[in-house]
Amino acid sequence: MQTTLQLRSLQFDDSRTYLAATIFVIGNILLPQLCHLIPQGGLTWLPIYFFTLVGAYKYGWRVGLLTALASPVINSLFFGMPPVAALPAIMIKSVLLALFAGYAASTYRKASLLILVAVVLAYQCVGTLAEWIIKADFIAACQDFRIGIPGMLLQILAGWFFINKVNLSK
Repeated sequence: MQTTLQLRSLQFDDSRTYLAATIFVIGNILLPQLCHLIPQGGLTWLPIYFFTLVGAYKYGWRVGLLTALASPVINSLFFGMPPVAALPAIMIKSVLLALFAGYAASTYRKASLLILVAVVLAYQCVGTLAEWIIKADFIAACQDFRIGIPGMLLQILAGWFFINKVNLSK
């Protein structure tokens, strides 16, 4: 399943960049709140990354980067999740996701399931290595691969749907 999209690469001097990032940050606040109603919902569904993927893919790495940096910090400040100790690893993975998604979108100009699998695996693998360095605990660093497979599948499948079927600019 693939389609050609009209993707944007918004610049930092464009007010639409900040409007789009704000919308995706709100999504990255609301979705985790819903997931945290389920025991281990955050660890299983990885909701903090979802709108970073969509924002970076549809509107460019700058929107993704703003979303990636703001979402975990705001969630932690207002809701205590993610815990402050988890912020460095989550923010590294979020930034990697924004960069990989923005790169994939600008390179391929389409969003197929295979490309999204590659983006999700790329940020998770590189992010896991960074988390391993931070935590000095390989098993803890691999938590997303042990518990978060449903969340990765959600990012790929629902991400494909949002990127290809939802148009915010109409």
